[in-house]
Amino acid sequence: MDTTQLLKGVLDLAVLAVLREEDGYGYGYDILRRLREAGLEEVGDASVYGTLRRLFAAGLLTTYVVPSESGPHRKYYSLNAAGRDQLTRSGKLWRSFATTMDSLLDDRGMAA
Repeated sequence: MDTTQLLKGVLDLAVLAVLREEDGYGYGYDILRRLREAGLEEVGDASVYGTLRRLFAAGLLTTYVVPSESGPHRKYYSLNAAGRDQLTRSGKLWRSFATTMDSLLDDRGMAA
């Protein structure tokens, strides 16, 4: 199975979850690094930046820009109330789906 196809279906949830951690803020490259450190090594730069733009446009994130004297400005993202609600809903849906898949695999002798 191609991991990139699985990532497409859960990247929104993964980004929301990463933003919930630590101080609740992150800029694009930091979010990408945190996703990769968590085990999603195959996630692409463009996918993460596109996801951040989409989540912001959907009203799930707030942003602010920090000027930099030594490089490009950094746009920081954080969850707002709607984003936290979406994370809760999506997390419940994911857990239910994962439980169903685990059950299907266990029933067929395919457990990890």
